[in-house]
Amino acid sequence: MASRATVKKIDIRAFRRKLDMNQKDFWTRIGVTQSGGCRYESSRLLPKSTAILFDLVYGPEKNVHKKLDALRSFAKSPESS
Repeated sequence: MASRATVKKIDIRAFRRKLDMNQKDFWTRIGVTQSGGCRYESSRLLPKSTAILFDLVYGPEKNVHKKLDALRSFAKSPESS
C-alpha cells in the first residue's frame, strides 16, 4: 500500500477559501479534479505525491527545491511503478 500524507494538518477548505478560489480552479492547478478535491477537503488523506504538489504550488517558495527533490525521488521509487 502506498504511503499517505496530509498537508501539515491544515484545513484545506479554509485555505482555499482564504485564497478566494473555487474548488475547480484550486485543485486543477495540481492536477486534481474538482470531485477529488472535494473529497480531500472532507478529511480524506492526500496521497504523498499530491501533498508534495500541493506544497509546491501553494507552500512557501523557500521549500520548493526540497519538495521537488522529494517528488523526483517518489517518481523513482519502486512503489510508484
